Amino acid sequence: MDPAITVLIILAVAAILFFTEALPLPVTAMLVPVALNLTGVLSATEAFENFGNKWVVLFMAMFVVGEAIFRTGLADKIGRIVIHVAGKSRARLVVIVMLAVGIMSAFLSNTGTVALFIPLVVGVAASAKIKAGTLLMPMAFAASLGGTMTLIGTPPNGAVNKVLEDAINQTANLSQAIHPFGFFEFAKIGVMLFAAGIVYYGLVGHRFLPTSEGAVLESHKAGGFQFRTTKIWAAIGIFVLVVVVMAINSKHFPLTTAAMLGACLVVITGCVTMREAFSSISWTTVFLFAGMLSMCTAMQNSGAAKLVADAVISRVHHPHLLLAAVFAITALVTNFMSNTATATLMAPIAVAMAAGMGISPMPILMGVAMAASCCFLTPVATPPNTMVLGPGGYRFWDYLKAGWPLQLISFIIGVAMIPLLWPF
Repeated sequence: MDPAITVLIILAVAAILFFTEALPLPVTAMLVPVALNLTGVLSATEAFENFGNKWVVLFMAMFVVGEAIFRTGLADKIGRIVIHVAGKSRARLVVIVMLAVGIMSAFLSNTGTVALFIPLVVGVAASAKIKAGTLLMPMAFAASLGGTMTLIGTPPNGAVNKVLEDAINQTANLSQAIHPFGFFEFAKIGVMLFAAGIVYYGLVGHRFLPTSEGAVLESHKAGGFQFRTTKIWAAIGIFVLVVVVMAINSKHFPLTTAAMLGACLVVITGCVTMREAFSSISWTTVFLFAGMLSMCTAMQNSGAAKLVADAVISRVHHPHLLLAAVFAITALVTNFMSNTATATLMAPIAVAMAAGMGISPMPILMGVAMAASCCFLTPVATPPNTMVLGPGGYRFWDYLKAGWPLQLISFIIGVAMIPLLWPF
C-alpha cells in the first residue's frame, strides 16, 4: 500500500479514538508511532525520537517551574491581585487573561508564554472560585492568535516569509509590489483575529467552555497544603530569569535550556522537592504531544500532507476560492500536525498555485500563515493547546466543542479581509 494512504488511514483511526476516547488519550497517542513503525512508514528511531523533542523537554521543565510558583504562594498572591482588579466576573477574567497572554505571545514564544502563565491562571481561577478549565483554553487560543501579529510571534510567520523571499529572489519578473512581509505587517490581519477571539469568548464563548476542575488545582487543594512563603523571592527571581532569557531568545541560551535551568534552580533553592517536581509533570501532555509528533514526520516523509493539499487545491481555479481552499486545508492539517511543519509544507504549494493563476503570492501566503496558527479543534494542534490539556482537566472532545466557532470566525475574517489588505 502507498505509504501516504497508510498514514492517512492511521490518522483517521487515531482521530476516531481521540474523539471517542475509547482508549486513554496517551495510549492512543503512543499507538500512533507503534503503527507507523509496524507498517514500515517510519523506522523505530524515527517513530520514537520525538520524546527528546525540544518542546517536550520544555513542557516538563516548565511544569516544574510552575509548581514552584504554586508551592511558594506566588500564584495565589497574583490571583488575588487580579481578582481585586477584575472582580470575579468570569467574562472579565477571560478577557484579561487573553489580552495579557496574547500581547506577550506577539513578542515571546507562545509556548513559553503559556508555560509561564499556566500556574498564574490556575491561581487566579482558585482565587475567583471558578473552574480552571474556564480560563486555560482561551489562554492557549489567545497565545496562538497573539503570535500571528508579528514576524517573530510564531514560527509559521517566519517560515512563510522565508518562502516569499525565496520566490522573489528566484523570479525576476515579479511585480515590485510583491515584497517580504514586514515585522508588524502580519498585525494587519493578526490584530483582527486576536480581537475577534477576545470578543467572542468575552461575550459569548465563555459560556460554552469546559468547566473541569483541573489536575493542577486539585493537587494543591488536597491535604491541607501550606505555602512555602519563605521561598517566594527565590521563585520570583527564577521566574524573572526564565522570562528574561525567553524574551532575549538568544541562540546561545535557547528556550529549552532556560526552562531546564529554571527547573533545576527551583529544586536547588527548596521551592519544590524532587517528589513534587516529578508529580507536577502532566504526563498526559508529554505522551500525547511526543506520540503525535511522529504523525507529523510521517505526513511529511510519506507525502500524505502534500497529497491532501494537492487534492483540494488543484481543483480550484479562482483567486478567492484558492485562498479559501488554502486557508481551510492548512487549518485542517495543522490541527493534527505541527503548525510550523504545516506552514513549511503549504507555503511552496501556495506560491506555485499563485504563479499558475498569475496572481500575487502575498495574499495566499498570508492565508497559510494565519491558518497555521488558527487551530483550535484538537489538543495536538499547537504546543499551547497540548500544555493546558492536563492542568485544565480537558477531554479531547472539549477542544472541538469550544474551538469550532473560533475556527469558523477566523476562516471568515481571513478569507474576507486578506484580499483587501494584500490584493491578488
